[in-house]
Amino acid sequence: MKTSFCGKKECTMCGFEECIRSIPLLSNLNIEQALEIAEGVSSQRVKKGDYLFRQGQKADRLYIICTGKVKLVKPQVDGKEQILYILAAGDFFGAFNLLKEDQLQYNAIVLEDTQVTTLAKSEFDKIILLDPTITLKVFEKAYERIIKVESLVERLSTNSLDAKVAGLLLNLVEGFGAKVPEGILLSLTINREEMGSYAGITRETISRKLKLFQEMGIISFIGTKKIVIRDLHALEEMLMNA
Repeated sequence: MKTSFCGKKECTMCGFEECIRSIPLLSNLNIEQALEIAEGVSSQRVKKGDYLFRQGQKADRLYIICTGKVKLVKPQVDGKEQILYILAAGDFFGAFNLLKEDQLQYNAIVLEDTQVTTLAKSEFDKIILLDPTITLKVFEKAYERIIKVESLVERLSTNSLDAKVAGLLLNLVEGFGAKVPEGILLSLTINREEMGSYAGITRETISRKLKLFQEMGIISFIGTKKIVIRDLHALEEMLMNA
C-alpha cells in the first residue's frame, strides 16, 4: 500500500500518480508526467516543533505542504527569531533556492503535525520542462511572498504598536481565519511569543494590546488559541493611519 500525498493516511482509493496530481503546484501534470517524476517524490509526516531544515543547509529539494502549517523564520543575532511567513496546506517553498542552487536562508519549523511532500532538484528541473505552467505558479507565489514581505517591513517599521498588532491580525486571516456569524475566527497554532515575533514586539506587549482590542470590542477570545475579529474595518483603519 502506497503512502498518500493527498492528505489521506493511506492511499487506497487512487493511484500514486493521482496523489501527486492532487498537489496544487503539480495539478496540471497528466498521468504519464506524474509517473515520470514519481521516483523523485517523497512524503513525510513531521511532528509539531520539529525542524524541516535549518539555515545554511544546501537547497536540494522543493517542499510542498499537504496538511498542517509551517513557519519560516530568520534567526536574529540576539538569539530570537523573526517569523517571515506562516505557510499552510497547498503552499510550497524552496523553489527559488533550487533555481539558484543556493543555501537555505531561514529555518523551517512545523507549527502543528504536518505532512510534507518533497521533490528532488532533478525532478523539479524535469517538471519545469514538462509543464511550463508550473514555472508560472512559482513566480506567482514569489510575487505573493514579496507582497507579504513588504507588509512585514511596514509592520516592523511603524512606531505604532496598535498598527503592529492590527497588521499581524490581518495577516493571520489568510492562514488561520474562517468566517463566522460574529466576524472572522482565527484558530491559532502559534502562541503569544510567536505572535510577538511575527509583529516585531514582545510577548508582553502583544498580550497587553490584544486585551486592549478586546476592551474596545474589536476582538474577542475563545479560550487561549482562538480569536474572533469582530471589527475588521477598525484594524484596517489602525494600519492605514499609522
